Amino acid sequence: MGNLPFKIDLSGKVAVVTGGSGVLCSGFVDALAECGAAVAVLGRSLQEAEAKAREVVERGGRAIGVGADVLDKAALKAAHEQILEQLGPCDILINGAGGNHPRATTTEEYWTPDLPENERGETISFFDLDPDGLRFVLDLNFLGTLLPCQEFARDMPGRPGAAIVNISSMNAYTPLTKIPAYSGAKAAVSNFTQWLAVYFSKAGIRVNAIAPGFFVTAQNEKLLKNEDGTLTARSAKILGSTPMGRFGEAHELVGTMLYLVSEQASGFVNGVVIPVDGAFSAYSGV
Repeated sequence: MGNLPFKIDLSGKVAVVTGGSGVLCSGFVDALAECGAAVAVLGRSLQEAEAKAREVVERGGRAIGVGADVLDKAALKAAHEQILEQLGPCDILINGAGGNHPRATTTEEYWTPDLPENERGETISFFDLDPDGLRFVLDLNFLGTLLPCQEFARDMPGRPGAAIVNISSMNAYTPLTKIPAYSGAKAAVSNFTQWLAVYFSKAGIRVNAIAPGFFVTAQNEKLLKNEDGTLTARSAKILGSTPMGRFGEAHELVGTMLYLVSEQASGFVNGVVIPVDGAFSAYSGV
């Protein structure tokens, strides 16, 4: 990475980053390693996790790639055992795994009940949403945050600076059209962050979250950009509601993450969800 907004000392710490090979969380991996942490890049694709870990090692950091589905308790347990053996107990957990699914997404923003069936075409309404698609999104984002906490937080009591950072979303504040399951799941992540912060407060484990605004990632790029690289109509609406008038860049999340995992910087910060959104959540539209 080589261009941290500021540097904290994480020497001797072990960090686990779920979804660590993704566009946003790979930057977290780089930053944690540059600050001296040994990083376990945990992902469903072992190949991608190992590739990201190799990048860190080639730059002089310490990292390993670990394959595990965040919804598979047995796989998480096996991953934990591998991390304990190769790196040691977990001090910092970043829950970055998440995402949406086409079968949990409507194609329309508003329901038009009077529209004749022969004019609906391939429209997917609220009534067409698939239970399996909805369940996938709810599980991936909420259980995919809760289950890694169950596994890795066991290491944390008595370890100075123990911290968990979850990834929520702007959708948790105000749901976007078309994506009810993702919005609901991220609202659950925010609420769970507060619950877990209270639950772990006597054990010396701080739990906070970051709520990113709109960043271009591999998952949403086709929704935000046309094939020729121009912005879609949905992108134009997003930017029109973002006072800073642009999408965020992945590196702009790093400072907030480092702040939240630093005991020196945020030792009394617990149970908060910090928006990083270009003032999207502050804007009323007028």
